[in-house]
Amino acid sequence: MENKKSFQMPHTYIIIFLVVLFAAVLTMFIPLGTYETREITYMQGDEEKTRTVIDPDSFQYVLDENGDKVTKVAPLFGTEDFGGQGILNYVFEGMTVGDKNGTAVGIIAFILIVGGSFGIVLRTGAVESGILRVIARTKGREILLIPLLITLFSLGGAVFGMGEESLPFVMILVPMFIGLGYDAVVGIMCSYVATQVGFASSWMNPFSLAVAQGIAQVPVMSGAPFRIVMWIVFTGAAIIFTMKYAQKIRKNPEKSVAYETDQYYRDDFKNKGKEELPFTLGHKLVLLTIVVVLAWTIWGVVIQGYYIPELASQFFVMGLAAGIIGVVFHLNDMRLNDIAKAFDHGAAELLGAALCVGMAQGILIVLGGTDATSPTVLNTILHSISEMMKSFPPVLSAWGMYVFQALFNFFVVSGSGQAALTMPIMAPLADLVGVSRQVAVLAFQLGDGFTNFIVPTSGCLMGALAAARLDWGRWVKFQIKFQGVLFVLASATVIIAVMIGFS
Repeated sequence: MENKKSFQMPHTYIIIFLVVLFAAVLTMFIPLGTYETREITYMQGDEEKTRTVIDPDSFQYVLDENGDKVTKVAPLFGTEDFGGQGILNYVFEGMTVGDKNGTAVGIIAFILIVGGSFGIVLRTGAVESGILRVIARTKGREILLIPLLITLFSLGGAVFGMGEESLPFVMILVPMFIGLGYDAVVGIMCSYVATQVGFASSWMNPFSLAVAQGIAQVPVMSGAPFRIVMWIVFTGAAIIFTMKYAQKIRKNPEKSVAYETDQYYRDDFKNKGKEELPFTLGHKLVLLTIVVVLAWTIWGVVIQGYYIPELASQFFVMGLAAGIIGVVFHLNDMRLNDIAKAFDHGAAELLGAALCVGMAQGILIVLGGTDATSPTVLNTILHSISEMMKSFPPVLSAWGMYVFQALFNFFVVSGSGQAALTMPIMAPLADLVGVSRQVAVLAFQLGDGFTNFIVPTSGCLMGALAAARLDWGRWVKFQIKFQGVLFVLASATVIIAVMIGFS
């Protein structure tokens, strides 16, 4: 008898395409809506910030000459009245939307440059040599790396909104944890996921919390004691969950969702483990270069406000310096042309993640985009849900805000972007239903942050998974359990905040 074929999770490209089709169906039934915008100012420390936000009372349906609500069905191909955009050109349009400062074009370029730069670093062999020495020196104490790394990366997410900066660490930690007997999932949990746990439970995140509080007209950085306790709870939950999972995988590696894809690294370490890899001055200089550039990156983000263009340049410098050291010290028999070849290979490794960023942006394009002043389906969805929640009791309204923010994050992954769209509506809604605006901000930050490491529309997540050679479908099999834990804890946090009058 032939064995029945097991269910195969669709490729990430297929999943995004199905979501694009679903978005197109929504345009057939949901009428277009539009908002007006206004400028608000708020203080962040001693600095006055200005941001354009929507006016929550300005929503209007688009009406035709007969006074009927208008729908605009997404065409198959771009048409002039749909901005030249359509269902079947969502990939191209998604990849070319925005500018270098954080939208699709910028994130795609950042992912490719990081991949290429780290390709050069890996070509020197310094990372492999360093990992083998870590493995040799942590015999019997490997599990202690998990709480240490999760705490550090969570602090990074909480203090300066670390996210994209974690990608190079994924490329280091994934093979290291596989070499220690764990899997790629543990490496991602200890790096990218940890940053997002800190991001969501932060008491001082400048890219999410500060913006949301400013828009909601809540004193910026207020409510820190409650949030610090919250950060400790959620970071502790991430540590416990990851350690339990890691111990299970150590006992039986075949239980890992990444068992098949991790084989590449296991074979590599098996072969390298048979020989004594050198750990020369050149290797040490490459590793020192990584440390220096990462310290430079943290300084740039925290002190100078560096973002994607500057970060990309910093990581390019890292790759270039590592390549020069590799050639000078003849690491892995490197020659000058190997720098270019390694950059090309490294960028190719993350090409799939870069394409996913563009494809995910295509979902928004089919829905009409995120411009509040343009007639879009997304504006109507936002208005309808906020109107529905007005009839809920306070605790249920606050919890509903959290659920809504978590779902809305699928469409608008950017923390500051989601805050600009949703907080002008959620803040006055909080007044109407009898909860504090501080609770509305809390619901936003929890909803926005935790789903960042499961939604396929997150460019940073797709970059982390590509760096770990793990497809999104396999990741979801593991991550759905952790999302359940976070959902329960976040729901309890919001309910407690309402009951104690958090303000």
